[in-house]
Amino acid sequence: MAALKYAGLEDTDSEEELPPGWEERTTKDGWVYYANHLEEKTQWEHPKSGKRKRVAGGLPYGWEQETDESGQVYFVDHINKRTTYLDPRLAFTVEDNPVKPTTRQKYDGNSTAMEILQGRDLSGKVAIITGANSGIGFETAKSLALHGAYVILACRNMSRGNDAVQRILTEWHKAKVEAMTLDLASLHSVQRFAEAFKSKNVPLHILICNAAIFGAPWCLTEDDLESTFQVNHLGHFYLVQLLEDVLRRSSPARVVVVSSESHRFTEIKDNTGKLDFSLLSPSKKEYWAMLAYNRSKLCNILFSNELNRRLAPHGVTSNAVHPGNMMYSSLHRSWWVYTLLFTLARPFTKSM
Repeated sequence: MAALKYAGLEDTDSEEELPPGWEERTTKDGWVYYANHLEEKTQWEHPKSGKRKRVAGGLPYGWEQETDESGQVYFVDHINKRTTYLDPRLAFTVEDNPVKPTTRQKYDGNSTAMEILQGRDLSGKVAIITGANSGIGFETAKSLALHGAYVILACRNMSRGNDAVQRILTEWHKAKVEAMTLDLASLHSVQRFAEAFKSKNVPLHILICNAAIFGAPWCLTEDDLESTFQVNHLGHFYLVQLLEDVLRRSSPARVVVVSSESHRFTEIKDNTGKLDFSLLSPSKKEYWAMLAYNRSKLCNILFSNELNRRLAPHGVTSNAVHPGNMMYSSLHRSWWVYTLLFTLARPFTKSM
């Protein structure tokens, strides 16, 4: 009791009652935290019981969750025409008993997509994966489909896309998979794909921007942009923008951008520290395939970070992922020199 008195907690009747100066709040995804207005600090544990809690169930009828300019969650009661920062679900909370992580991580370099999704039911989820007819994209599409998701393989080559669909159906004939045409080297094709998807009137819970080219010779797309920059970054940027409204309506949803560790080995600023647009879509004279790839992957990282900042308050998260250095895929197919190097390195790489 002396310790409680010293902490100013002795005048509360029960361990669930908050001491003076404390307020109970919730995050957008339902975790309860506590704000101390006297010391201007927050914490996850209840100041008296030390317990962690989360809300149970959805919002009552007529209520809606919003986020203000500072990122603070508030609630709108449309029936009684009022707003409050107090979560109406706080009357229905359950105790959270976090399990301490073990010293050994759960997954490592030998883990497969099927192992990671083991036990998960993705029924009712809708996913789009670009470049899903081969490599990482195909393994991801197959794994999601075999766990119940409706997966759309967004592919430039429809023949290869349909072949990939059949390979998945061979493993499970009830899989919900479909191939749709998407050529990231054409902004018009990206627009047509988005319109065709929206016409299906289905939600979108997972958008994986996976397609990429590597080591390609310099050429311009029909939009007069360098092809590596447009395929690896700008086409995906445009696709996300066109589908942003569907993602927000489908929240919780997520965007995954497949980038690369090689983003560290380049720069897109000039000598004054400002963005140099000429580096993003260089002329033939200034073009180097590896550098163009690295710059496109840096753009992926920057795009994903900003997208998450803008959409996370609306229930849409964005993450960039590095798939691994020693991964053997068909990314090297653009130039025979890279194919030779990848072939020599294959005994030391992971297969799909």
